[in-house]
Amino acid sequence: MARAIKLISLLLCFCSHALLSLGSKNNISTSTDEFALLSFKSMASLGQSSSLLASWNTSSHYCTWPGVACGSRHPSRVVALRLASSNLSGRISPLLGNLTFLRELVLDDNKLHGPMPLELGHLGRLQVLNMSKNLLEGSIPKTLGGCRELKKLDLHDNQLQGEIPHEIGALENLITLSLSKNSLAGEIPQSLAGLTSIRNLSLYANRLSGDVPPFLGNLTSLQVIELHENMLSGSIPSSLGMLPSLSWLSLGSNHLSGLIPDSIWNISSLVRLSVNHNMLSGAIPRDAFNNVPRLQRLFMDFNQFDGPIPASIGNASDMEMLQLINNSFSGILPTALGRLRNLSFLQLSVNFFEAKKPKDWEFISALTNCSELQGSLPQEIGNLKNLIVFNAESNSLSGEIPSTIGECQVLQYLFLQNNTLNGSIPSSLSQMSALEFLDLSSNNLSGQIPKTLENLTTLHHLNLSFNNLDGQVPGLGIFANFTAISIQGNGKLCGGIKGLHLKPCPVQLLPKKKHKFLVIPIVISVLVTALVIVALLCMFLIWRKRTKKTVPSAESKHGHPLISYSQLLRATNDFSEANLLGSGSFGSVYKGELNYPDCESTNLVAVKVLKLQTPKAHKTFTAECEALRNMRHRNLVKILTVCSSIDAMGNDFKAIVYDFMPNGSLENWLHPNRNGLEEQRYLNLLERVTILLDVAYALDHLHHHGPEPIVHCDLKSSNVLLDADMVAHVGDFGLAKVLVQGTSLLQQSSSSVGFRGTIGYAAPEYGAGNVVSIHGDIYSYGILVLETITGNKPTESRYRQGLMSLREHVDLALYDRTMDDAVDTRLSTDLENELHTMGDDSSYKRKMDCVAALLSLGVSCTQELPSGRMPTDSIIKELLAIKDSLLR
Repeated sequence: MARAIKLISLLLCFCSHALLSLGSKNNISTSTDEFALLSFKSMASLGQSSSLLASWNTSSHYCTWPGVACGSRHPSRVVALRLASSNLSGRISPLLGNLTFLRELVLDDNKLHGPMPLELGHLGRLQVLNMSKNLLEGSIPKTLGGCRELKKLDLHDNQLQGEIPHEIGALENLITLSLSKNSLAGEIPQSLAGLTSIRNLSLYANRLSGDVPPFLGNLTSLQVIELHENMLSGSIPSSLGMLPSLSWLSLGSNHLSGLIPDSIWNISSLVRLSVNHNMLSGAIPRDAFNNVPRLQRLFMDFNQFDGPIPASIGNASDMEMLQLINNSFSGILPTALGRLRNLSFLQLSVNFFEAKKPKDWEFISALTNCSELQGSLPQEIGNLKNLIVFNAESNSLSGEIPSTIGECQVLQYLFLQNNTLNGSIPSSLSQMSALEFLDLSSNNLSGQIPKTLENLTTLHHLNLSFNNLDGQVPGLGIFANFTAISIQGNGKLCGGIKGLHLKPCPVQLLPKKKHKFLVIPIVISVLVTALVIVALLCMFLIWRKRTKKTVPSAESKHGHPLISYSQLLRATNDFSEANLLGSGSFGSVYKGELNYPDCESTNLVAVKVLKLQTPKAHKTFTAECEALRNMRHRNLVKILTVCSSIDAMGNDFKAIVYDFMPNGSLENWLHPNRNGLEEQRYLNLLERVTILLDVAYALDHLHHHGPEPIVHCDLKSSNVLLDADMVAHVGDFGLAKVLVQGTSLLQQSSSSVGFRGTIGYAAPEYGAGNVVSIHGDIYSYGILVLETITGNKPTESRYRQGLMSLREHVDLALYDRTMDDAVDTRLSTDLENELHTMGDDSSYKRKMDCVAALLSLGVSCTQELPSGRMPTDSIIKELLAIKDSLLR
């Protein structure tokens, strides 16, 4: 009886449990989803506080958590996890594979690292997987082949390695596959032929090898193919010309050879074709441009193409960018180029073109680098209304400079040096109100320097040296700044300001007949002048008496204690040339010894005296004080005091006093003068990395951690100063801009924003007049990194002549694995000597890996698109890893 009762009880218990299980099925799945999310939180926010994930707790239902979305049919099941740009770090929890109803997993633009979990392959309903712009490592899981509903797979800009899994070819619903900017190797798998729905295929900036697969021509939905910056070889398959919707074909920076198939020139939907930096050859077909009416960008530079540019180019009416440099193109430039009204970027140098007729010049519309030119400059050059840069230096140009060149109203940079131009300098140059750089040196120009050039308020570099000029040198405008002009090699010039050290001009006597009529006016003018001088002297003495009563520690409007002009005069020994540390467009810097209470432990200072006669110098004084007023950081120069006064002649005087940096600028260490200081001024690899890290810390503070975001706008090696301990300090904030917090607008007016910074360092978008941003500083920093490791200035003539930029030089060296051609000779010699001395191959390899990482960092920071540049926190993390490797 007891056994029967027990059996009945067990049976009832079992039935009850079964009913409870059926009734709580949703609760079990609910707890599974919640547990998976909490596991993700615990791993993804490890070591970092995330305000977004902080609200993920059991006090509220997980379907209400930020970034989490649940379904309508199954309201307790998670269908989307959207956490892009959420400052996540740590690793990805494998328990995400339990979110079996998940359709979207978006984790891009974070700092997640480690491998991708294999369990993601369990997400059979997943349609979007985006983990781009993280630090993911290891290989792409083969299990992703189980995500059969996947439409978008985006893993670009990570640190993934290995081959592309063949299993991805099973994702027949895939529309977008983006695996670019990783370290993937091997061939493009044949299995990708199964991606019949794919429209966008982006595999660029990897280490892929083998051929460009012909099967891509069978994927008829393809619109974008990006395979550039790999190690692909062989020829371009003609099957690509069968793609009816292809708009973007990018195959540059590979090892491709042979011809461009004729079928490519028949893709009527083609907008961009990029085959630059390969070993391709042959000519452009005569009717090539008849069949690509939408083509906007064509990049064929650095190949072996020959033949002429066909006249059919005129039919590509949407063409914006045409780059053909460094080939063997020849023939007369077709006048049909003049019909390309949208053309804004054209490079034709290092070919065999002829440009002898005036109409052959009419096609240039915005940015042009010309070489191998001969003949004279045509009068029609004035038709180039949109010309910004005209560089025709070191050619065989002859004849006179046409006066019509003054009609190029937006021209900013004119380089005509090293030709055989003759005649006089046209006074019409003074009409070019945007002109900043003018170089006419090493020609046969004669006559006087036009006095009207004094009116060019934007001009801050003028080189007229080594011509046959004569007469008096003007004294106003740019001519009042002897450091901004170069006129040596013109033996008949006279006059000018004292700094030029020219002989006085002879007095021009008037004819004798007129002498008697001028005696009385001359006497009167002399008397009036004497009275004016006496009055001014009295006023000066009264002013000087009053200023002696001024308290030196009075606060200026910029928040810094004022200092008198006489104090600075004594401190710098009357601003003697012996104390001159350097000079720029807006000011000269002197070493001084100042007895002043706020100078802390040292009385050695650097005094920047503003050249107030230079346009915009007042603005640079205000900008520098404004930028540094509330900034305090170990790697920023410190303003000790300012001086806003009047000099001994009664002129306005403004100066800024900084801490003195005894080790000078980074520029002086990287490019020492040829005076026996090479051995003394040398930086080893660790010192260079440390300096770059200091500068990165300074930028990070300016951009993200000050009272307001500040954009430096002129970061370069001469503005990186080194103290006694070789700690780097970023200085010269004369072009800095303070951004309004939370927006991209400026506190100062941005209506007149033009080219900002220094040629070679300034971001390309500034040349187009874009508003300044922190991305521009990142570009300049990237150039600084490349300069520091290569020892090459970005402004060297070989880079300015359009053959190849410093970035392109490094980029090519990295992909051709010819780093020895790119690294500073002194640095590579030092590392090789250490190898021979120590005999430690592993140490040498580790250091060379660090050099490669630094060059890659510089390339990454100088991407053409501002949004693609590395942020400061990632730069710092990368440099810390490199420094740690060097210290091991």
